[in-house]
Amino acid sequence: MKTLYTASATTMGGRSGHVKSDDGVLDLELSMPKELGGQGGKKTNPEQLFAAGYSACYGSALQIVAKKRKVELGDFSVTAEVSIGKTEEDDLQLSVVLDTYIPGVNIETGESLVNEAHEICPYSRATRDNIDVTLNLMLDDEEE
Repeated sequence: MKTLYTASATTMGGRSGHVKSDDGVLDLELSMPKELGGQGGKKTNPEQLFAAGYSACYGSALQIVAKKRKVELGDFSVTAEVSIGKTEEDDLQLSVVLDTYIPGVNIETGESLVNEAHEICPYSRATRDNIDVTLNLMLDDEEE
C-alpha cells in the first residue's frame, strides 16, 4: 500500500478516559455509555467516533461513485448506526447500519450507488466479513 495520509490518536484510560489526536484537533473526554454500565453523560465513546468516521468515509465513496456515473447527489446524507453487542460465544461484537439518503434518485440508481460505494469505501473494505453491515437507501416519499 502506498500511504497517502496517516492519522494518529492516543487514548489514556480506555472507554472512560481521554482521546487526543497527534495534531490536537481531536481532544475529547470519553465515557462508557449507561447501556454498558457506565456513567453516560455529555462525553463521546468509541462507537460514536466509529460511526462518525464510517459515515464520512462512506459518504466520500458515494461521491466518487456518483461523479464517475455523472449522478447528482444533491443534499445527500449518510447516517451510520454502530451497535455493540455479544456473540453466542459471549464475545463483544460490532454491527453497522448505513442509512443513505439521496434526494430525487430512483430506487435502481440509488441501490446501485449505495452498493458500489460499499465496495470501494475503505471502512467497508476493512470491516468486510468481520462485522455485519446493513445498507439502506432512504428515499423521498414520491420516489418510493
